Amino acid sequence: MVEEISEAEIIKLAGVFSALGNPLRLKILKIVSTSDRPLHIKAVARLTKTRYALAYKHVKTLETAGLVTIYEVGRSRVVAVKSHDAFERVVSMGKELIVEK
Repeated sequence: MVEEISEAEIIKLAGVFSALGNPLRLKILKIVSTSDRPLHIKAVARLTKTRYALAYKHVKTLETAGLVTIYEVGRSRVVAVKSHDAFERVVSMGKELIVEK
């Protein structure tokens, strides 16, 4: 039985799925969700082997979707996942949907 979902919830859900639809953003979410503390976006860029501006753009997309939070720490920006088990649930759901050929 499909639970009732409003138009506003559909739009928000589409934003989350859109944010998760990019391999680099999934990698960033994995890195941030498995970290025991918030990470500097410079560290995220280094770990993903991308430029800071690109890493920040993708982190910002994840923030807009409500998946991470960006904090100002002095002159630096750090990113923290909103729910540590969210990435596990997303991966688990994705694996269920993958059709092996």
